[in-house]
Amino acid sequence: MRSFVAVLVLSTLASAARADLKGVTIGFSQIGAESAWRTAETESTREAAATRGVDLKFSDAQGKQENQIKAIRAFIAQRVKAIIIAPIVETGWEPVLREAKRAHIPVILVDRGMKVSDDSLYVTLIGSDFVNEGKMAGDWLVKKTGGKCNIVELQGTPGSAPAIDRKTGFEQAIKDHPDMKVIKSQTGNFTRAGGKEVMEAFLKSEGKNINVLFAHNDDMALGAIQAIEEAGLQPGKDIIIVSIDAVKGAFEAMIAGKLNCTVECNPLLGPAAFDAVDAALAGKELPKRTIVHDDVFEQEKAKDVIASRKY
Repeated sequence: MRSFVAVLVLSTLASAARADLKGVTIGFSQIGAESAWRTAETESTREAAATRGVDLKFSDAQGKQENQIKAIRAFIAQRVKAIIIAPIVETGWEPVLREAKRAHIPVILVDRGMKVSDDSLYVTLIGSDFVNEGKMAGDWLVKKTGGKCNIVELQGTPGSAPAIDRKTGFEQAIKDHPDMKVIKSQTGNFTRAGGKEVMEAFLKSEGKNINVLFAHNDDMALGAIQAIEEAGLQPGKDIIIVSIDAVKGAFEAMIAGKLNCTVECNPLLGPAAFDAVDAALAGKELPKRTIVHDDVFEQEKAKDVIASRKY
């Protein structure tokens, strides 16, 4: 069983385009367009496909696993040479992956992982270490608050790898600080509207008892900022906010003083995904997981780096 892991700095892939995949038909099953991060990932994949001359079959699942499964079966019927999947949740994939394996179609996972009993059902996973992202957010918050605060948490989509893992990593970071308490935690489904709605409920039930918001992604944090302002409070001051993704909107919010910190989760996975497809079709061995390097960006750094952000 292959279990070795590679660490990848995506900026090194800018000139990695190859001609090997020209005219090759590849399917890409995307979760949806629920956030700026997701849109950036889609654009990265489309651009990388165009650069390499790939015939890309794209399917937007609109946030539903059943739509992704239907798309994968359609790709199999179309006899694509490989399938790229950003899976919405971790479980429930084995039957359709077995169909792809029987058809000798390699499957590449991007962004999110799957839990399967047979890891030969997919070739490799390319994405960030979500547990470490949550831990980085928690470590930053420990230093920011001196280990004492009341926290409300906006979780991502239930059952999804980033929601599960970011929560786990954050809890690991604060577990030795008993005065850091998560007083409310609820899903906002990774959407701005969901973040606003749930934050409104948090404010109604807890009010000024809230010191910190930890959001599993920037879009939910940006929605929550609206709710905080509408409640007559100052986001970034009355309530410290830390979130994950590092999209441009988060940098704009930091520059405006409304967001305190964002942990990077790089969505520009297209070139690496097609590198993996290329290698798989050539019969080359790949690491079972490739971890993308991410950074932490504080409010004070936002103005200096926003011009260099690609998403």
